[in-house]
Amino acid sequence: MFSRDIQRELNEWKNSSRRKPLLLRGARQVGKTTVVNEFGRTFDNYLYFNLERDEQKALFESRMSLDSLVDQMFLFHRRIRKTGTTLIFIDEIQNSVIAMSLLRYFYEEHPELYVIAAGSLLENVVDVNHSFPVGRVQYLPMRPCSFREFICAIGKDNLLTMAMEESMAPVVHDELMTLFNRYLLVGGMPAAVEAYAESGDVLAQDDIYETLLQSYRDDAEKYVRGGKLTDVVRFVLLQGWSSAGEIISFSGFAGSDYKSREVGEAFRLLEKAMLLELVYPATNTEIPLMPEIKRQPKLIWLDTGLVNYAAGVRNEIIGAKDILDVWKGRIAEHVVAQELLTLNNKIGQRRQFWTKGNGGESAEVDFMWTVDSILIPIEVKAGRNSHLRSLHSFIDASSSSVALRVWSGPLSVDEVKTTIKKKPFKLINLPFYLVGNMETIIRKVL
Repeated sequence: MFSRDIQRELNEWKNSSRRKPLLLRGARQVGKTTVVNEFGRTFDNYLYFNLERDEQKALFESRMSLDSLVDQMFLFHRRIRKTGTTLIFIDEIQNSVIAMSLLRYFYEEHPELYVIAAGSLLENVVDVNHSFPVGRVQYLPMRPCSFREFICAIGKDNLLTMAMEESMAPVVHDELMTLFNRYLLVGGMPAAVEAYAESGDVLAQDDIYETLLQSYRDDAEKYVRGGKLTDVVRFVLLQGWSSAGEIISFSGFAGSDYKSREVGEAFRLLEKAMLLELVYPATNTEIPLMPEIKRQPKLIWLDTGLVNYAAGVRNEIIGAKDILDVWKGRIAEHVVAQELLTLNNKIGQRRQFWTKGNGGESAEVDFMWTVDSILIPIEVKAGRNSHLRSLHSFIDASSSSVALRVWSGPLSVDEVKTTIKKKPFKLINLPFYLVGNMETIIRKVL
């Protein structure tokens, strides 16, 4: 197994004096079980339970006292409890309402035990289960691998350290861009990353992608349990990948006859399962940004590698001189969206883009991000500074004095004036491979 960034946060949870049972949320196959199994090695006792298995689910639904249940857990695994720390990992906990309600009692009656629960459909269960232990648990999202994790998996993580140095050699930039292009193709699903690390072949993961996509389609029954909505969810999971990075309309989505309400409900269900995110625009220019949910959203899926495979654009990426030229720039924008979400592991963290309000000249900035209470507009675009018209428009309308352009060139900072109001601002030209270090770089410029 290769190192995952979330391991640091798990250690912080372990060492916290205010620790509560931890709910690890994430889509299927993002590596939740693997990471916790590895984390379990740091405990004196580690007990793993998968509630998709009937006999393990029955143990949690036996209605015995919690003290007796803990004893039975050790007996189930035929282990003698050692003196020291104990981690209990309850995987696929969404299969048992009783097991989920037990989390509050672990917190109240056995705070010395370390308890982690996980489940790929957990978000949907939280909404309908009234016995869910609100306030008695902590939450931590887990997502596909970032570029940082990808190059760590292939043993090249030293290059990112070199990239942050002012005297970085051009050859290092070229190698990092080559590696980022490979990450763009492979994506961040752990099984695909591991397969690439072993083979070095960016196109050798087809069976992995197909298995993942089929598992998400099979889960449609669990999301909605029959009815017409099941058909709409299946349709989105089959046809929606080609709309990645695009502003979409619910009504008649992807050429279908489905109504806006039906498609919107399907998208919201898949969003709860963390398979995608509907990124809504904001029109204001100061914090807090207020998403306008009545406007059309931008569709971002959980992983760009899956998008490339499902939408059939991998050959276009391989033959491109610059990834900004692929798919009208949508795949470059999509992978930046994926990287942005690795900067903040809060459950409620959402991505947003900006669009100019009604009337007058139109403008749209790809993403907005907040660093130390300052709004940073982000454009994913090549070209000269004067061609970043939408970004200039935002700077003119806001109090921001720093903007960011993600591109394929090396890191640089330009002193720029807007084309209309001649307002001075600093433009950070950020290479794709440093998006994960974006906040550190921005703070140096502020």
